[in-house]
Amino acid sequence: MSSSKRLARLADEIDLHLKIVWQLLRQPVEVDFARGRLTGPQRSVMHVVVQSDGISLKDLSKQIGLAHSTVSGIVDRLGKQGLLARQADANDGRVSMITASKVVRDYMRDTLPGLTLHPLVEALRRAKPAERIQIVEGLRTLRRVVEKG
Repeated sequence: MSSSKRLARLADEIDLHLKIVWQLLRQPVEVDFARGRLTGPQRSVMHVVVQSDGISLKDLSKQIGLAHSTVSGIVDRLGKQGLLARQADANDGRVSMITASKVVRDYMRDTLPGLTLHPLVEALRRAKPAERIQIVEGLRTLRRVVEKG
């Protein structure tokens, strides 16, 4: 088997492992989000709004990559659920800023970090100390060689 084929197989195996690990680590977050019955586009809107700490509908539409009218409808539906709010911009009353509600900000601050880190912390707890070092060193090496590309 040629060197190129061996590298391609190794790359496929690494890709598979990374995907599976990512899915397993994200599972608690996905389950919790599913309880909220949010669609993919709604979750994208929520993510951008929370990260921006307030954003205009025009800028939100650009960042999400959806039509202004589509994002406006999403914001309206999330507003009815008490997750988002529209507020007049202090600098320009014609522009409304989309902000996350206190419930959403509290969730992002208090609940989400635990859901995100808990599976990884538990996995590391099950690993032997030498395995923990191998995991971190392997990931650091992979990141280094990928970033140099």
